Amino acid sequence: MMKFSTKAAGAAVFVLSLLGGTSAFAQTAVADATVAFLMPDQGSTRYEEHDHPGFVAEMKKLCASCKVLYQNADADIAKQQQQFNSAITQGAKVIVLDPVDSAAAASLVQLAQSQGVKVIAYDRPIPKGKADFYVSFDNKAIGKAIAESLVQHLKAQNVPADGGGILQINGSPTDAAAGLIKDGIHEGLASGGYKTLAEFDTPNWQPANAQQWAGGQITRFGKQIVGVVAANDGTGGGAIAAFKAAGVDPVPPVTGNDATIAALQLIISGDQYNTISKPSEIVAAAAANVAVKLLAGETIKAEMTLYDTPAQLFVPAVVTAENLKAEIIDKKINTAEELCTGRYADGCKKLGITK
Repeated sequence: MMKFSTKAAGAAVFVLSLLGGTSAFAQTAVADATVAFLMPDQGSTRYEEHDHPGFVAEMKKLCASCKVLYQNADADIAKQQQQFNSAITQGAKVIVLDPVDSAAAASLVQLAQSQGVKVIAYDRPIPKGKADFYVSFDNKAIGKAIAESLVQHLKAQNVPADGGGILQINGSPTDAAAGLIKDGIHEGLASGGYKTLAEFDTPNWQPANAQQWAGGQITRFGKQIVGVVAANDGTGGGAIAAFKAAGVDPVPPVTGNDATIAALQLIISGDQYNTISKPSEIVAAAAANVAVKLLAGETIKAEMTLYDTPAQLFVPAVVTAENLKAEIIDKKINTAEELCTGRYADGCKKLGITK
């Protein structure tokens, strides 16, 4: 599996290697083509802030005359099906699909391919539908990394393994990527010695659903909860809100994933323990490059397959307070001006982000 740097230079190397030697003829063949970019929900801010802009920017570089159709399904399976059908009707020759429901998306892949339309599975795999390509961060590795990071932190703090346990908040049960993250979390916790008190699959990844469940577990387990493994920043934020509402201070260490601005600020303030830095622009750019090659009728070499689909997976970095400056600020993923506002100013000074 390819180890991937989140630095822009690394992304550029990947783009060039993926395109290989796209000929002038191939570039002409894709001119004026229509490509659809269909995202699943707005439970996380990443799709509007990073994925969509990143995809559009790379497509402009590769095919200035190509048209990009963008839609977000708002966690509605039927709405995404309508958007998918509309994309085909509007002449899309490649559809980049991040499915609301990974199982339901199999029929969409079959529909598209029956009409000569290529499908790139994006972020979330489509296990029962063989897409033409799959581009994502390594979701199982993400789950394992955040869980192991939490376990290491608890041990470093001398938190006894026999005195309590961990809550596990997974992603949506209809999202195959969430299943991979869950598997990774299980693997990361397996040898840690801390028992799992309770586990929850969060419908549609909604933070409010995670908060409601976590609130019930706080009532149930109280001080037995020594940490929370949450599958993304939204669910982690929901858990933190539940602890705050219950008057628990300090909040036990809570994990996350996506490095949203809100989560990074929670790390700065000490309310969240970790997140995963996976600049979505990297995967978005990779998807754009795959789309152009598919439009040109070229065969894409993949280093691996997942669910019988050629795939490219990137391995991201775990971010904690200790390395937030190095991984986020120094790599220009976010600026100090974006993060160190209002009540986070003091925390930024303590972490050396600002003077």
